[in-house]
Amino acid sequence: MTGWAYLGAAIVLEVAATVLLKLSDGLVRWQLALASIGFYALCFLFLAPALKTIPLGVAYAIWSGAGIIAMAILGTMVFGQSLNPAQMGFIALLLVGAIGLRVTTSL
Repeated sequence: MTGWAYLGAAIVLEVAATVLLKLSDGLVRWQLALASIGFYALCFLFLAPALKTIPLGVAYAIWSGAGIIAMAILGTMVFGQSLNPAQMGFIALLLVGAIGLRVTTSL
């Protein structure tokens, strides 16, 4: 697996963990809370090898930015949350930044 594949897996696991955290209802539903913690642990198991080949700042910026973008989309589509136009614009800037970091980082 390449560093980018590890980073992609870490992003997917982090998003899944965050969704489970939301569904845990403030950790009241302890089974979902434990599942969330497990997914976060798996996330870091995939993030660590990515950091062997991808510069730390680039990997972390893409990891956190992609997670923010995914959660904003899931928040609106799954949880019925809304974003105003300014918020959508700033999230779009995160997307542009993550893509820009990816295309300008050679390994």
